[in-house]
Amino acid sequence: MKRICVYPRVEGVGGIASFRLKFEAGLARRGFETTNNLKESFDALLVLAGRREMNALWKVKGRGIRIVQRLDGINWVQRVRWAGVRYTLRAEYGNALLAFIRRRIADRVVYQSEFIRGWWEGWYGVAKAPATTILNGVDLDTYTPEGAHERPGDKVRMLVLEGNLKGGLDTGLFHAVALAEKLAEKYPMEVAVAGGVDEGTKNRLKSSLPIRFLGVLPREQIPQLIRSSHFMFSAEVNPPCPNSVIEALACGLPVAGFDSGALRELVGEEAGRIVPYGGDPWKLDPPDIHALAEAVREIIDDQPRYRKAARARAESALGVERMVDEYLRVLVGEEK
Repeated sequence: MKRICVYPRVEGVGGIASFRLKFEAGLARRGFETTNNLKESFDALLVLAGRREMNALWKVKGRGIRIVQRLDGINWVQRVRWAGVRYTLRAEYGNALLAFIRRRIADRVVYQSEFIRGWWEGWYGVAKAPATTILNGVDLDTYTPEGAHERPGDKVRMLVLEGNLKGGLDTGLFHAVALAEKLAEKYPMEVAVAGGVDEGTKNRLKSSLPIRFLGVLPREQIPQLIRSSHFMFSAEVNPPCPNSVIEALACGLPVAGFDSGALRELVGEEAGRIVPYGGDPWKLDPPDIHALAEAVREIIDDQPRYRKAARARAESALGVERMVDEYLRVLVGEEK
């Protein structure tokens, strides 16, 4: 029986932690054992994030074990706006560590989207190791349009679902409120925000609309929350490959946002509305809220069509079983 090391053992609700849990469960269904300990015996290593244990990674490489690095986006907001000393230092250190692993240690590189691949290759050059792109996946049986929901019938609920909207990552939250206020000219609106938001940001969000800050919710509550909304606004600027978007689509929730990052790669042409940003997202220019509001009205006015298309998009390209199989081909098989 083959054994895969998935390192590090990231805990939490979304992002890397969510991927690790889904991937390890997928491996178990296929008869693979998993470990998160670099000192144990295994047949291949999947590196999910940068850590200080460089000596341990070098030892794994010296044992002739294939090392595959899964890459997310690059920390960049701190280079455009002040995000605090702690955030800036951690962001730049993280970039340097991941770039070093990519350049010196990884035998294979997996990018989570074509956008991420172009980003890394543009900033740090093409990796020497063979590379491929594998979109994230979702459990289509857990995240489904079927099931309990509390979608209001007297107002439109816009969902903002992100793991972290604190500090330097809060820009998109202000865009969300501006979008809701524009839509409120025609529809009664409510904004539901699930994710970490600091008190300073909450205090600066001035709006006459009801904004519900739900905090970081347990994973098992997310499907019902998604089903209880009318559309999701993807708040992250230049999103690398957000799990929240994939989960929304799987639950039949159409997604709206600006054409930056990997958003169009995930949503496609029918499962929501993606419009030009209207400025330079890399400079955090103000986006074209009016254009997005005009597009979102189509989603609101034709919910059945967009909800059906959202689920179809997830089923066709974003299932977790497809994702696990593609990772296994890189880890222990022969890639094309």
